[in-house]
Amino acid sequence: MTGPNDPTDHNGPAGQGPWQPHNGPAGQGPWQPHNGPAGQGPWQPTEPPYSGGPNPLPPPPPRAQLPSDGGGRSEPRGRVEISAATALLSAVPWFFWSFVVVSWLAGIVGFGWGWIIVVLWVLSGAVVFLRPVEDLVARYLFRLRKPTLVEQQRLMPVWQQATGRAGVDAAKYFLWIQESDEVNASPTPGHTVAVTRWALYTLPGSHLEAVLAHELSHHLGGRTWLSLLSFWYSIPARCALIAVRAIVRLMRAVPAVGCAIGGFLLIAYVGILLAVLTFGKSLTFPLLFLTPFVAPPILAWLSRRDVKQADRRAAAMGYGATLVQVFYGWQMQHQQTLGREGSRRSQLMSSTPSVVERVQALEGSR
Repeated sequence: MTGPNDPTDHNGPAGQGPWQPHNGPAGQGPWQPHNGPAGQGPWQPTEPPYSGGPNPLPPPPPRAQLPSDGGGRSEPRGRVEISAATALLSAVPWFFWSFVVVSWLAGIVGFGWGWIIVVLWVLSGAVVFLRPVEDLVARYLFRLRKPTLVEQQRLMPVWQQATGRAGVDAAKYFLWIQESDEVNASPTPGHTVAVTRWALYTLPGSHLEAVLAHELSHHLGGRTWLSLLSFWYSIPARCALIAVRAIVRLMRAVPAVGCAIGGFLLIAYVGILLAVLTFGKSLTFPLLFLTPFVAPPILAWLSRRDVKQADRRAAAMGYGATLVQVFYGWQMQHQQTLGREGSRRSQLMSSTPSVVERVQALEGSR
C-alpha cells in the first residue's frame, strides 16, 4: 500500500486492484486497461503518471514549503463551527429569494389557497433525507453518473484509505463521477461525493486518494444535512436565475423582444423595492431585496474560501504535499498558468480559486 506522498504506485494488497498508469490512445489519458496475471486485476503499470505530455511532471516542491504530512490530526472545533456558520450564511440569500419566488407563484394562484404552496414547499425539506431523492438530485441537477464496476474497483481501495484517515465511515457516503477535465468536482450536498473523470483516469492511486480526501473534506464539520437542506431550498431561486439568464440571452439575440420583457421585469422589481422601502418598518427586507446586486461576489468569495478550507482539511489528514503535486500535474497537462486568467470581473465572480491560490493556502497551513 502506498502512502499519500508517494507519487508512484505499485501493486497493492489482494482485492484492492493494481490500477497503474500507462500511455493509452491520444486524448484518453494515461490510465488504460489491459489484461494482467491471474488474480491481479486488469490494471498494470507500464510508465509513470502524467507521461505523454510535452513536459514531465515537475519535481516535488522543497519539503520545507509544504505542510506537514503527519496525518491523523483532527480539525479544531472552532474551525468546524466557522465552516458550518459560513455554509449557513451563504444559504440565507438563496432561501430568501426562493421564498420570494414561491410566494409569487402562490400569489398567481391566489393567496386564499396559494399559501398551501408555500407551506408545502417549507415542509418539503424533509424529503431530501430520503436516499432516492438525494440520488435524483445528484443525477439530474448535478449531472453526475454512478461509477461502472471497473471504476468502482479503482475507487474503493483509495476511498477506504481516505475515509480511514479522516475517521469516518466509508459506507456513509456515495461516490459519483462528474464528466469534467478539472482537478476537483463541483462541491455536492448531503452524502454525495463526486470525483472528476480526469482525476479518475489520469491520477495514480496516491494522488487520487488525496483528491478524494479533498472532496470528502467538503462534507466534514457537521455540514452534511445543512448543505443538503440549503441546496434544496435554493432550487426555486436557481430556477429563477436560469430564467433571468435566458432573458439576457434573448435580449442579445432579439433586442426588441428581450428588452421589452427585461424592462417590464425591471420596472416591477423597482416598484416592489420602493413599496418595501415606503411601507416597511424595518430595513431588513429592503436589504434582502438588494441581495442580487450584493450577494453574487460575496457568495463567490465564500465558495473560493470553502475550496481552500477543504484543501487545508485534506492537508491536516496528511495529503498536503500530494495535493500540491496534483495541482502542478494538472497545470502542466492542461498547459495553463498557475494564476487565474481573465478580467477582474471574472476573477471576482469565480467560485473556484486559482491553482496558485490553492498552493499558497496549502503552504500557509503548515
